Order: sequence, then C-alpha cells, then structure tokens
Amino acid sequence: MAPLLAVCAGYFMVILDVTVINVAVPAVGRDLSASLTGIQWITDGYTLVFAGFLMTGGALGDRLGNRRVFCSGVVVFTVASAACAFAPSAPFLVGARLVEGLGAALIVPGSLALLQEAYPAPAARSRAFGLWGSMAGIAASAGPLLGGLLVSTVGWRWVFLINLPVGVACLVLTSRHVAPSPRHPDRALDWPAQCAVVAAVALLTAALNEAGRRGWSDPAVLAGLGLAVLAVAAFALRERLARFPALPLRLLRSRTMSGGAAIGLLFNFGFYGMVFTASLDFQHQRGFSALKTGLALFPAVAMTTFASVLSGRLTRRTGDRPLVVSGMLLGALGLAGWAAAGLDPAYPLLVLPMMATGFGTSFALTGSTATVMGAAPPAYAGAASALFNTTRQIGSAMGVALGGSLLATSTDYGAGLRTSMIIGALAYLTAAALAWRCVPAEARSA
Repeated sequence: MAPLLAVCAGYFMVILDVTVINVAVPAVGRDLSASLTGIQWITDGYTLVFAGFLMTGGALGDRLGNRRVFCSGVVVFTVASAACAFAPSAPFLVGARLVEGLGAALIVPGSLALLQEAYPAPAARSRAFGLWGSMAGIAASAGPLLGGLLVSTVGWRWVFLINLPVGVACLVLTSRHVAPSPRHPDRALDWPAQCAVVAAVALLTAALNEAGRRGWSDPAVLAGLGLAVLAVAAFALRERLARFPALPLRLLRSRTMSGGAAIGLLFNFGFYGMVFTASLDFQHQRGFSALKTGLALFPAVAMTTFASVLSGRLTRRTGDRPLVVSGMLLGALGLAGWAAAGLDPAYPLLVLPMMATGFGTSFALTGSTATVMGAAPPAYAGAASALFNTTRQIGSAMGVALGGSLLATSTDYGAGLRTSMIIGALAYLTAAALAWRCVPAEARSA
C-alpha cells in the first residue's frame, strides 16, 4: 500500500492543478488583468507542456529509471508551484505554469510504470489502477471546491501553495517505500521524435486558443492547424526510420494500444471541455462566486471517485470492454442532456447531466488504462503510459481551447455553450464505438 500512496500523492498534485484552476481563473484574470485568451493560456499552458513532454518523460523513465525521473518531476513541479503562487503578472504566471507542466510530464508516466512494477499480479494491478483512477477522481472532486474555498477566503495564490506540502510528502514516501526502477541505458532518446510531439501539441493548442480571438478562418489559425498535422506526420516518419524509436511502430499499430489512447483523448476532451465552459457560465452568466461555482460543479466531479473504485472491482469479473463502452455512453447521455435542457436552463436541470458525465468518464478510465498498459511490453511501460496520458492531455487542451473559442465567437453565449456540449457528446459516442472494437472483451484472471 505504501508504494501506491507514494505514487498517488504525486499524481494527485498533477490532476488537482487541472481542476483547481478552473474556478480560480476568473479571479486570476481580474487580479492580473488577463484577457479571455490569457485566461485560456493560464489553463492550457500547463496542459500544453504537460502533453507535449509526456513522451519525453516516459522515454527518460525507461532509460534512467522511473523512480528517479518521477522524483525529479515532483521537485520541478513543487518549485514551479511556488513560482505560480507569487506571480506578479499574467505573463509570469503563464511561464510558471509551463514549467509546472514540465514537472507533471515527468511525474505521470512514472506513476503508472511504478505501479506496474510494484504490482505485477493482474488482480493486484487492477486494484492499483482502480485506486490510481480514484485518486484522479478525488483530486477532480476536491479541485473546484478547494479552489472556490481558497479564492473566497485567502485568495487564488493559495491554489498553488497547497502543492508544496503535498510535494514534500510525495518525495519522502517515494524515497522510503518505492524500490529503485530498472534502467535501460541502451534506449537512446529519440530527440527528433520528441520535438515533433512538442511541436504538434503546441501548434494545435495555440491554433485552437487563437481561434477564439482571430476567428476560425484566420490564416494564422489555419496555418497552425496545418503545421500541427505536418508535425504528426514527421513524428510517424521519424519513428519508422529511427534506430531507437521513442515508441516502436509495432506498438502504435496495435489496435488495442492506439484505440485505448484515442479513447483517452476523446473522454478528456468531453469532460474537461464541459468543466471549463460550465465554470465560465456559472461565474460570468449566472453570477456565482468562486465557492458557489465549486459547489455547482461538485455533482460532476464527485461521481468520479465512486466510479473509479467501482470499475476497479468490476473489471476483474466483466473485463474492460463493457465498462468502457457503458461509461462512454453514459458520458454522451450526460452532455446531450445538458444540450437538450435549452439555451439558459435552470441549474437543477443540469445536476443529473453533470453526474452522468462525471461517472461515465471515470468509470471508463480504469479499463482504458489497463488496456493500454496491458498491450505494452515491460521495457516500454513508461512509453506506453506517456502515450496514453499524452493523448488524454491533448484531449483536455482541445476541450478547453475549443470550448473557450466557441464561447468567444458565438453571437449568443448560451448557443456557444450548447454547441460545446453537443460536440462533447459526439466525442463520447465516438469513444464508445472505438471501445467496442479495440478494448479486449475477456475478463482478466487473477
């Protein structure tokens, strides 16, 4: 249990910083005079670097040892959190969030790889992945409430200061209770491929963010999208030609691994797009305080904790496919319910849709995680974890960027919000169809 607690403490910080900022950004924007685009970058700058460097973090973990890279990430993340807390301006805060994202990119691949090393038995590993997922649920649940409470009492800077004691505790637990990881010094780092991933994520997120200010037909936005596609093509070509690829193409060609990664992208796109746009709607349109916004979002994120624990127990009996498919269908139903509630629905009409979306997303997380990690050989555990979490964070960045752009460009705020929910529901339906084809149906035996 001690290795699980050590690993989950680091993962808790990373996920908390994804959700806690959503209710704090309006206060940050007012205090630091940030525009809507600036607010998006405070949120997405972290996710951009996080997603862009996950493959690098996974490759470093496989080469140098996952425990060493994990601890290095905790140090970077904790120091950057302190810089965020004392940021004097919006550009400084964005820069500190970029460094914080780099720390997160070193933490997350190692977290799953360390669990895979610590719990080799399939039954124990399923429980560990379920608890790992429930930690994400706890962080997601605590984020809006904690952020609202801190913003309403001691100020938004404490949203980042709370990471300091968690980071110190994580380092102590990891050094004492997690065994050193095996190293693979023969695994050279494929820097051209890493640069291609960073470029693709940065260009895609920047284009989606700027679409809200410039418009979707602006040449700079179209150029950014086109260059992102070229960067993805360059990554694929490099992996085909590289002597030591970051992720062998035989793994990328695996329907199980690539399908599981695509599912992670789609459900993060839907869920975090909903949380971001709902947070803006509650505060800007309905006049909720930061604390009241956290309470309003609680039905969505609170369900994630229960769903993760439940799915971790059920997957040993049913296999992963039924859980992932049903979770994605429930998430689609939730966002479709929000869209069907109208342009300006009363808050009580949104409670059940938010609960369905939160439960469905987390219910599918354990199964999709196990699917991707189970398809990778042990020597590529860090790379597989990085692939899965890279696509998830790309989905988060896309959901936030597209949601913000739709709100900024729509002639009616309610119509933009409704369109965002419809697109999110379609993403969940697509993920359900992928899960039916790509996720193994068999239950894993102990």
